[in-house]
Amino acid sequence: MPTIARLETFADAFTCAVRVTDSEGATGWGQCANYNADITAEVFHRQIVPWVLGADAEAPAALADRILRREHKYPGSYLCRALAGLDTALWDLRGRREGKPVVALLGGTPRPIRAYASSMKRDITPEAEAERLKRFCAEQGFTAAKFRIGAECGADTDEWPGRTEAIILAVTRALGDGIDTLADANSGFSVPRAIAVGRMLQDHGVGHYEEPVPWWDIDATRDVTEALQIDVTGGEQDCDMAQWRRIVGTRSVDVVQPDVMYLGGLTRSLQVCDMAAAAGLPVTPHAANLSLVTVCTLHLMGGIATPGKYLEFSIEGDDYYPWQRGLFVQDPFRVTDGHVAIPDGPGWGVDFAPAWLGRTTHRAASVEDYRPSAYGALYHDRKPA
Repeated sequence: MPTIARLETFADAFTCAVRVTDSEGATGWGQCANYNADITAEVFHRQIVPWVLGADAEAPAALADRILRREHKYPGSYLCRALAGLDTALWDLRGRREGKPVVALLGGTPRPIRAYASSMKRDITPEAEAERLKRFCAEQGFTAAKFRIGAECGADTDEWPGRTEAIILAVTRALGDGIDTLADANSGFSVPRAIAVGRMLQDHGVGHYEEPVPWWDIDATRDVTEALQIDVTGGEQDCDMAQWRRIVGTRSVDVVQPDVMYLGGLTRSLQVCDMAAAAGLPVTPHAANLSLVTVCTLHLMGGIATPGKYLEFSIEGDDYYPWQRGLFVQDPFRVTDGHVAIPDGPGWGVDFAPAWLGRTTHRAASVEDYRPSAYGALYHDRKPA
């Protein structure tokens, strides 16, 4: 049984890569959730590493359960963001050991996945956004595109007065009947306003209405869902399984949108996907940047029972997300006729670029030299004598 012998993080403020080495010398790469990734790296070393060094490298579900139980005083986002780094590295390790892509480990096969062009911009006029999305669809063959409405957590304010109504009209007219349209409110509206906007979206053929009200209020979300015919979607922020059971059990959304990195990795994302499949709900994961999250999401969508219509694919380049530049040796994000292929190499099928790794802050912990701190000890050191 190979065990976890060494864990390393390579972090800057935006991205934290994780490398796991097992007792037989095999390695795997994962990633924590993006943004404030230097903080997440510290959480990783304080609250993940102490419980898993020396543990079974082939038991990601058991390790996730152990970590969440042992760190029960610290539930929530940062612990899950750090856990994602371990979990995704263990899946890559398994794939590399077996010589298979992760999608094959899930029972699927590498194939092209239909993608939608996902805009992250609100600081853009409706007319400019409409032309931009039209150009991306023409140049790269996208048959679906998402635009932003409202203001993020805006409590019924708009990015500027009238923008929501104007951009619905501009984008749907510019893209026409041949392109599916999606809209993301990022928790921007109250229930009455969300319903009114939703009816306008319906009237203009938009088929996906994301996070219309504050994401944490699942009763409000369900009120919007029940009032509209359009698919109401959500779940990207949620990292608590009890909340996920409520979301799915009450059918507060029509489409569930877990984020592999926010949720704590592929293992926990598969648990949400199983919940969704049992309820007959499709899964269109959140994947809002071109880091490992989109690679992991490709593999996930190729291996689950109820994948949604398309992959979220950010169209924002280095001008908007300069930290994305040069992350990988390969380019896993080529769009061909509106589709992105699941990488077919072992594990995730990608490698972090040595040049990028060399610019990060590196930190390592191994079984041989690990010294418990005030924050924790090796998990077996805490067993009764």
